[in-house]
Amino acid sequence: MKKILVQASLLGAFLLGTSACNRDLLTPIPQTSVSDASSFSTTSRVQQQLLSLYTALKDGNLYGGRYLIYGDIRGENFLNETSNLVTGADVWNLNATNSATAVQTLWYAAYLCINKCNIFIDGMATVPVTIVPADVAARYIAEAKLIRALSYYSLLQYYARPYADGNGNKPGVPLRLNGIKGTGQSDLARSTVADVYTQVLKDLNEAETGLPQTYSGTGENTTRAHKNTAIALKTRVYLTMQRYADVVTEANKIVSPAAPFNAPTGVNHRLQADIATVFTNFTTTESIFSMPMTTTAGDFPGTQNQLAFYYQPNASNGGTGGAEYSLNPSGIIANTNWSATDRRRSFVRQTGTGATTKNWLIKYKTVSPYTDYVPVIRYSEVLLNLAEARARTTNSVDAQAVALLSAVRNRSDAAITYTTTSFANATELTNAILLERNIEFLGEGLRNNDLVRLLQTIPAKGSVAAKAASENGYIWPISAQELALNKLATDN
Repeated sequence: MKKILVQASLLGAFLLGTSACNRDLLTPIPQTSVSDASSFSTTSRVQQQLLSLYTALKDGNLYGGRYLIYGDIRGENFLNETSNLVTGADVWNLNATNSATAVQTLWYAAYLCINKCNIFIDGMATVPVTIVPADVAARYIAEAKLIRALSYYSLLQYYARPYADGNGNKPGVPLRLNGIKGTGQSDLARSTVADVYTQVLKDLNEAETGLPQTYSGTGENTTRAHKNTAIALKTRVYLTMQRYADVVTEANKIVSPAAPFNAPTGVNHRLQADIATVFTNFTTTESIFSMPMTTTAGDFPGTQNQLAFYYQPNASNGGTGGAEYSLNPSGIIANTNWSATDRRRSFVRQTGTGATTKNWLIKYKTVSPYTDYVPVIRYSEVLLNLAEARARTTNSVDAQAVALLSAVRNRSDAAITYTTTSFANATELTNAILLERNIEFLGEGLRNNDLVRLLQTIPAKGSVAAKAASENGYIWPISAQELALNKLATDN
């Protein structure tokens, strides 16, 4: 009986792939569902189908919040305050099971998004040019492929062994590339990690070709995919695969050779003078891709999904959140190389005194219903991706790598300007870049990715022991729902 109920639930979600919604700057206003036969019958309906893909990506269980949250709380920088399994206590403890809320809902949300992309790509093959001209159709398909690529990449970071473990020869996730609209299509074996990455890169390369250079509106340049979005995401993917020469090739497309660094083509990406600006003005040229939120019903992450809810102190301590996770006093905030005058320290708030002292991340500031845009990728990440790749490919204290690192550090800490004499060797430089990533992206979901891509031990925190790459729990098990429905699926 349980299996039947699960099947019915998933089928209902898959059928949502043919529902339409009207959006302004990617903010959804739910509309009446239309039949599969008519969902691509007009220009407006095709556009609605396209924008609904972004809605799926920004679901609270995916890039609306929880994907980033899990990436941080698996690391060493946060302490769990509530022991609430719904808000990821088991994720923090590194002992999530197949039936854990996080394991099941992230898998479900990612595959629902993927299926919507597949249905859209399939459907576009039936749309005549009188409804959507060929060049516009190619652009729309490119957007769908980028969203699909990001969703598959995201699944790999939790449910599969890192690429570095066997060069991708371990089991990845089921690679579904055709839309599912009914029952009887559940059985599909897991592709290898390498095969899934191959598809991710294929989608991103094709997306880069088909996407526009820019959009007319500043907001759209942050909230919709364009060429530089695809390029930026490729630098992340290649870094995760340790294909450092490819990181350099891609990053060079959107990073000028020397400071002040900027993107010479497409959207003119560059660092903001003040890091705080990025988290108050959500559509600056530093924010390459973000998930927009508004106060419209259904257009914010939803209960217990929001970044500010997890990390902010509660109202009694002057905050706007649920005080789910405080900052670990032994984590990155304790690092003496992160100076007290660094502007990024303004994202840390201390409450209490003596034994009751706690530190909280206040990078996300809006009150309920928590409408901070959720950052997917920023220009500072591209700069540090390139810096790390150059340090590793040259195996030297590379001058450009140092300049890129210095640009990110000096933006927030004017007292520090790195030069090639600041580092004795390539290892020191690489370690400084990894440290900078840990500071710069605190609360942005990259910590888990950075640890596992290098097969590093997840450090101990509070009552939780360190987790080596060879230990059970280093990656998540496969969702219990998937194992129940898919007879060809195997667990980790």
